[in-house]
Amino acid sequence: MTGSNRPLSPHLQVYRLPLTGILSIMHRGTGVLLTIGLCLLAYGLWALAQGEENYSAFQSGVDSVFGRIVLYGWVFGLFFHFCHGVRHLIWDFGSGFLKHHMNFFALLEIILAVILMIAAFVFSIG
Repeated sequence: MTGSNRPLSPHLQVYRLPLTGILSIMHRGTGVLLTIGLCLLAYGLWALAQGEENYSAFQSGVDSVFGRIVLYGWVFGLFFHFCHGVRHLIWDFGSGFLKHHMNFFALLEIILAVILMIAAFVFSIG
């Protein structure tokens, strides 16, 4: 078959996703990660119910570097998912559909998620 001058199908290497598209994908991903995090939380409660030895093993996993990264990621996912849900609630009321509003709320969503995550860990230490 010889080559032709027909256009190729559009794909992600040709088009750049807008910020709202990236955040939509992140929202779905954080939903999955929150489900996995809830399973880990349930495992922690199970370990607590099984006694001190099992809970100590669970706690040592949470206190590790990997465990801390997972914990920070889970809390960020929780706050990001919440902020994105609030943005969808604003859309449900029929506002925020202009392009500059969508970009503003998208950036605000990320900033608020980071601020809420930092505040949660700062206030949990004290």
